[in-house]
Amino acid sequence: MGELDRIVVVGASLAGLRSVATLRAEGFSGSITVIGDEPEMPYDRPPLSKEVMRGEHGPAEVRLAGADEHGAVWRLGSPAVTLDPVGKVVVTADGVETPYDGAVLATGSGTRSLPSFDPAAQNVHSVRKLDDALRLSATLSAETKLLIVGCGFVGIEVASSARSRGAQVTVVGLDPPVAPAGPLASAAAVRLLTEAGVRLHVGETVAEVEAAGSGYRVTLSGGAVVEADQVVVAVGSTPNVGWLAGAGLELGDGVECDETLRVAGVADVVAAGDIVRWPNPAFGGLVMRVEHWSNAVEQGVAAAKTLLAGAGATPFGSVPSFWSDHFGIRLQSVGLPRLATRFEVVAGDPDEGVFCAAAYAGETLVGGVAYGMPRPLVMIKVKLAKAGVALQPARS
Repeated sequence: MGELDRIVVVGASLAGLRSVATLRAEGFSGSITVIGDEPEMPYDRPPLSKEVMRGEHGPAEVRLAGADEHGAVWRLGSPAVTLDPVGKVVVTADGVETPYDGAVLATGSGTRSLPSFDPAAQNVHSVRKLDDALRLSATLSAETKLLIVGCGFVGIEVASSARSRGAQVTVVGLDPPVAPAGPLASAAAVRLLTEAGVRLHVGETVAEVEAAGSGYRVTLSGGAVVEADQVVVAVGSTPNVGWLAGAGLELGDGVECDETLRVAGVADVVAAGDIVRWPNPAFGGLVMRVEHWSNAVEQGVAAAKTLLAGAGATPFGSVPSFWSDHFGIRLQSVGLPRLATRFEVVAGDPDEGVFCAAAYAGETLVGGVAYGMPRPLVMIKVKLAKAGVALQPARS
């Protein structure tokens, strides 16, 4: 890899900002240009479905600190549409070309849509961007009839925030609530939702949608009919890699990277955050893509170091972790509990909704989950980090 004088960071995101800060901390004194599709400076996304939705935080409270401290040029409001790894240039939708000697790709992920609901409709919402959350928050009151399609972490957090505003909430999903955290967490989430007065339809999907006044009359696959004036579609996300089509990179469910987060086959391009698929050394080289806040922070730092280190870069191994706050309690997870074949309660009582459980694939510890019991979970993460997880490398 040649001399680095100009670095472009594509993605004015948490991962992108951490890359910028790390480049400067590691002594890089050349030019840094950050390209972002939104007009806002980087902001924190976890509060969108919580504090912003509850009307407690606005744009100023979620803005990430330090973005203006690193001498970077911020080109915001126009997304990158082309990466030319041969000519070493990034082109944005407004036609501006930004040449580079090294690049960090940190474009994050976007929400999936459903054919039943027009994503452009005023009363159909996703919760991925700040504008999304502010628009939805403005609709919530005791008169609001809110249908949430999707039982994942975002869907349950939105349900919690909407109920705190008095909204009438119905949640429908094929999978149990917070399914990636395992059956103990799902059972606890069902109790919380039910106790909060949320109408829950698990194992169902939307079968038919009819206009009803200014809202919708929705028939579910189980036959139930739901009247809704606002709809949130929270059925997962997809990595923002479409703009990389034609760049000659290995794409699919993300950007294929090596163990150091260098984009496969391109020496002067690295990636960080939601778009990265890499063989995680902490899990025996299992190829994975992780969409959590802590991963964006850690990979933003590691990718910047890899870019500066060249051939001497260090592999990035990580024990994934995440949290979700809803209905006054925090759900936390470490490792990959989705791989578990069994869970062993190590503290608390699942029947009381406060517990910590270790997750095993056979006899191998692969993760842990906790509702309201963070300390025992820390010990599980320490064990995972020290011992590593001997799993057969596989593409998943």
